[in-house]
Amino acid sequence: MTSPSEKQILDEKERSGSINELHSGDAQIVEAENADLALALSTGPKLKVNSARSIQLFFILLVAFMGSLSNGFDGSVMSAVNGMEQYLTYFGIAGNDAGGGVGTTTAIIFGIYSIGSIAGVGFAGPITDTLGRRGGMFTGSVIIIVGAVVVTVAKNIAYLLGGRFVLGFGVAITTTAAPAYVVEMSPPQWRGRLTGLYNTFYYAGSILCTGITVATGRLESSVSWRSPLAIQIVPAGVLLIFSFLLPESPRWLVSVGRDEEARAILAKYHGNGDTNAPLVELEWKEIQDAIKLDGTDKRWWDYSGLVRTKNARYRTYMMLLMGFFGQWSGNGLGYFLTILFWNAGARTQNQRLTLNFANTIVSASGALIGTSLTDKVGRRTMWFWGTFACSATLAIVTGLTAKWGQDDANPSGSNAAIAFIFIFGFVYSVTYTPLQALYPAECLDYNTRAKGMAMYALAVNCAGFVNTYSGPIALDRIQWKYYIVYVVWDLFECLVIWFCAVETKGRTLEELDEIFEHAHPVKASISKKKIAVVEKDGKKQGLVVEGA
Repeated sequence: MTSPSEKQILDEKERSGSINELHSGDAQIVEAENADLALALSTGPKLKVNSARSIQLFFILLVAFMGSLSNGFDGSVMSAVNGMEQYLTYFGIAGNDAGGGVGTTTAIIFGIYSIGSIAGVGFAGPITDTLGRRGGMFTGSVIIIVGAVVVTVAKNIAYLLGGRFVLGFGVAITTTAAPAYVVEMSPPQWRGRLTGLYNTFYYAGSILCTGITVATGRLESSVSWRSPLAIQIVPAGVLLIFSFLLPESPRWLVSVGRDEEARAILAKYHGNGDTNAPLVELEWKEIQDAIKLDGTDKRWWDYSGLVRTKNARYRTYMMLLMGFFGQWSGNGLGYFLTILFWNAGARTQNQRLTLNFANTIVSASGALIGTSLTDKVGRRTMWFWGTFACSATLAIVTGLTAKWGQDDANPSGSNAAIAFIFIFGFVYSVTYTPLQALYPAECLDYNTRAKGMAMYALAVNCAGFVNTYSGPIALDRIQWKYYIVYVVWDLFECLVIWFCAVETKGRTLEELDEIFEHAHPVKASISKKKIAVVEKDGKKQGLVVEGA
């Protein structure tokens, strides 16, 4: 890359007064989405992944990841349990040759979890704003444990429904507080990977649950399905025990006037202990400017901040897009994987449970790859191409299942259908698993983040309710033809993402405000600036080179 002209640098030097006697040959040019963040990272001490402070931060965030792990248990454990004859017989649930419970009763059992989450949304935002991010995680984990105990000891469907409602209620609170905590505690240069990793822990729960069901599915007693349901207590218990040992979010501390504590936490985990580090100075200034001591987050009943201005409405729009698209891109079929595997030719219960377990491992690997790419590829690019790939792979699954899934005489065709179910899970996980926790939390500003994430949970659970209620009925009546709905819808999603989705990579949370204020947010979000970085008197300094 060629160096900027000396005139360009001197013109900028005269405006900024930050660099003296700079000549064209001195500068290293850096291309970045945001100038202030790029300068802070280029001129300040580098935060090392293997430093003691960074490792401590990773363990802190690992506790918050338990909120995602708890959520990951439900979809996978119910998919597996619903494929067990022991469970269907115990509760007298109607099943058929499709390898699992279908019909209205199963729809209600699956859907009541989403109804519980919808009910919990009204409490999640105020609790997280009032008690802090730690208080939200603690409260949600208590409720999850109660729900998990009830479903584990359930004697009839009424108990099962009650426990799943409580589970959903508690998860709504933890999935509001935990991702907000992770995104606010993460250094901006690592935010994509760390917050993406939060949602990847969904699969840690999935792998554990589906692995257990492969073994317990061979038992004849109710222990076969009670054991995996009971495991849901573990991650919630970890969150319950350790949540108040964590440092509080510095942004929440500022919002309640505890500025000294907040700055000390920023310095400790983002500045290698240096309160004057350029990144700490930048974040501190922006937090002070952005957080309002009289904001809507101080009024538990006030959600108007989500729609009051054009800026806020666009932020809310992006959050809702991820909420609905994340649930309607085909992953709703994940609750009924054992049925999909039957449709594709897997006839025995052990086969289907084993495939279900293997699929979670493949999906988890996809989630890890996606997490590693978020800060490199960018959110918008991953979202668009990943959704397009979801449509393509589901179309192939549909064709193969239609042609060979019902024909036991063609095992190769059936195996191909099963393979593409795995590939779909991999592609979906690369795309949506990291973005579902990261993107909405990034798009929302501090003053609306907790309530916005509660509204995000509402959107997710409304969309999830459509999946879980309609899925068993549709699979019972039209079988594999149901997949076509997702194939067409994914293509529609691609159009909306292309024209509307904003890129959030490479900026601090507060710096995103300029993007959403712009007349053309999408265009502004994908533009880049060039930074001249020089070393003078042993220190790195930088400036924006206009027009370079």
